[in-house]
Amino acid sequence: MPAPTGRVVGGTLMLTRHLPLPAAEVWAAVTEPERLERWIGTWTGDPAEGSVMFTMTAEGEHAPTEQMTISVCEHPQRLVLVSRVGDDWWDLELELGAATDGGTLLTFKQPGIDPAAAESVGPGWEYYLDRLVVAATGGDVAAVDFDRDYYPAMAEHYRRIG
Repeated sequence: MPAPTGRVVGGTLMLTRHLPLPAAEVWAAVTEPERLERWIGTWTGDPAEGSVMFTMTAEGEHAPTEQMTISVCEHPQRLVLVSRVGDDWWDLELELGAATDGGTLLTFKQPGIDPAAAESVGPGWEYYLDRLVVAATGGDVAAVDFDRDYYPAMAEHYRRIG
């Protein structure tokens, strides 16, 4: 069973993952449509115009399509997005850097996290980031089980730190 890694620092939810891959490979896994689809979802549109429409594929057939506005895209180091579904929006940030033991350290941030929402949002991002690692390293993402390993299993960790 995976252990929760997230923390809340100054109102920002932060999680990290080490991937035994160069930054360019990790960048491709978080930006290229066919690689992104393996672990989280699909997008349509032209990112050069500053936004795309995104649908999460692991959420079942009723997942909403949301607008993702691209605020910052610094290949292959930093991606900042604003996710909008109806009147709700989330700021999201991915930073890639060299890991101390090789590979790439991915830092995920969600500023402005509602402390009450951390108990469900945190386990959700743990799940998706673990799916990213599995997909990027050639594993079976279907083996990453949200209901068994993430929620409610990690909720107490996020209640304490939220």
